[in-house]
Amino acid sequence: MAKITLPCNPPLADLVDLRPNIVFAAPGGEELALQLLKPMWKSEGGKGFPLVMFIQGSAWTKPNQFWQIPQLSRLARRGYVIASVTHRSCFTVPAPAFLQDVKTAVRFLRANAAEYDIDPERVCAWGTSSGGNTALLLGLTGGDPAFETDDYAGFSSQVKAVVDCFGPTDLPKMIDVQYGDQPKIDENLLWALGGKNPQTYIETLTQISPIAYVTPGRKLPPFLILHGDADDVVLYEDSEALYDKLTDNGYQADLVHVTGAPHEGTFWSTELLEIIFDFIEKNV
Repeated sequence: MAKITLPCNPPLADLVDLRPNIVFAAPGGEELALQLLKPMWKSEGGKGFPLVMFIQGSAWTKPNQFWQIPQLSRLARRGYVIASVTHRSCFTVPAPAFLQDVKTAVRFLRANAAEYDIDPERVCAWGTSSGGNTALLLGLTGGDPAFETDDYAGFSSQVKAVVDCFGPTDLPKMIDVQYGDQPKIDENLLWALGGKNPQTYIETLTQISPIAYVTPGRKLPPFLILHGDADDVVLYEDSEALYDKLTDNGYQADLVHVTGAPHEGTFWSTELLEIIFDFIEKNV
């Protein structure tokens, strides 16, 4: 290699810092930590960077927070703080504990926005599978006291935009229609999620079904829904039904139909990530 001379990079432009295992809550004594990706350079005028809350799919058990870190770092380099968050497993505490935990993480980051150089007014929720379900619920239940805890009271858990990748949208329908005859998911998981009480089981599953919250006259953020039509875990038609209900009620929503795509795996592509990034940049 020939001799090369380069200038240094005083602002640390285009570089990303990973701050691991930031504890944001300890419900019932169980510590919950998030993984934070943030630009190494400072936000312009100290206004803070937009925040993207990412929830990895886990069938509502403990998420692998590092699964999408390589892809998320691409967005962080564009000037976003990314929080890959966790929540308690439904086998430990039934629904809606997972949603309460993630809302707590949102409020924690708003409460500590100055420390992490975050603009608290610009927050997006993005999730996959059960994490997509959680992201949708963040967008649809902003300010609902049923899902709030006392941690960081006074800070909002509302989000400005939502990205959902193949998230369950209608849990009772999923149970009755998709898994009614030949279950493809662990029955114990469903009972754990719903609380194992036959009298309240369907009520709990409805409570965490995003489609149940789409009613006219609400103030809702824009939604980007992405799903593969070869997904045999969460059916594509369920995302289509949510999209139709959102748009029929006058809400902003876009649906990306990925042909031949399963649950995760070859669903992902650079083109798909660019669609997500473009949506976030336009709406957050």
